[in-house]
Amino acid sequence: MKDKIVVITGASSGIGKALAYEFGKKGSKVVLAARNLASLEEIVTDLHKLGIQALSVQTDVTKENDCRNLIAMTLEHFGQIDIMINNAGISMRALFIDLQLDVMRRLMDTNYWGTVYCTKFAMPHLLKTSGSLVGVISIGGYIGMPGRSAYAASKFAVRGFLDTIRVENLKTGLHVLVVAPGFTTSNIRRAALLADGSAQGETPRDENHMMPAEKVASYIYKAVVKRKRHLVLTFYQGKLTVLFAKIFPKFVDKQVYKTFALEPDSPLK
Repeated sequence: MKDKIVVITGASSGIGKALAYEFGKKGSKVVLAARNLASLEEIVTDLHKLGIQALSVQTDVTKENDCRNLIAMTLEHFGQIDIMINNAGISMRALFIDLQLDVMRRLMDTNYWGTVYCTKFAMPHLLKTSGSLVGVISIGGYIGMPGRSAYAASKFAVRGFLDTIRVENLKTGLHVLVVAPGFTTSNIRRAALLADGSAQGETPRDENHMMPAEKVASYIYKAVVKRKRHLVLTFYQGKLTVLFAKIFPKFVDKQVYKTFALEPDSPLK
């Protein structure tokens, strides 16, 4: 990964921020994209102190022109793109019956269309370098998650989109990796949207037992190096859940319902 040019969306916190440090410390040159420019610049300043070449580009991935500009600025600054990591995402927490449709649109615009836009503009350059296209989804991209209908739908969509891109490019040298972290310590739950579109605020889950974002980033780095197709993280909540959902779908439905119903202030009755 030395001197590889890595573009990371959602890089102002959580997994995206951890990825910037992980790739940067391995010798890559990183481009950080997010809406919060102040946070990005603070991270870039710290990366520079560590001797890591980094660039911040204020980007709202729901806007097609912002994604086009992100790729253009990367090419202007570094001349090529080797790895495109679509990590930007938001979550939600409400029953679909109560959910305002605008919340569904916001989730799809960020999680799905943000991935589509950045992939569209990065792909010609990734093909030149036989590079890697990465999408960070969730276990919710494999199973239905009650109270997270818009989130799960967007993550299923991203998985289907990227799996198709992989098949289309079997003979071009493009590497496509779809990553499904388990529950991770990040800001995504605090910023999750409620039925009316307001931010959730405090997370209903105990983050002390979740995988740190830095560990997730380490796994993703290794998966990119090995050019893996899929990466499902955590054994019980991740790998076993995905496997059992194929073999014992009704059982998994009941267990997932029970798990989410036990959350504090769960929307499940």
